[in-house]
Amino acid sequence: MRPDKVLSMLGIAAKSGNVASGEFSTEKAVKEGKARLVIVAEDASDNTKKKFRNMTDFYRVPMAVYADKESLGHFVGKEFRASLAVVNEGLARSIEDKIKDTITTE
Repeated sequence: MRPDKVLSMLGIAAKSGNVASGEFSTEKAVKEGKARLVIVAEDASDNTKKKFRNMTDFYRVPMAVYADKESLGHFVGKEFRASLAVVNEGLARSIEDKIKDTITTE
């Protein structure tokens, strides 16, 4: 597996206390206007993806579907995570750029 810059940056964001992980915390961050980027695992249920897609559209928060639950959880120091929110503007922008780079280079 090649080193994943997106997941590494999520790890950094988590260590600095800038990630809300898990569905409840992610939803809370979005609704309180703190979320700057929401990431939903590729293997999350369609229902979960739809729920966060609708929520992020409504609250105008960028959303990406990226990695699997195990990877997302591992890099933020938790168990499986279907969703997480990055609450720091700068980190969120950097992670979003890396995701776009990854998508265009694959």
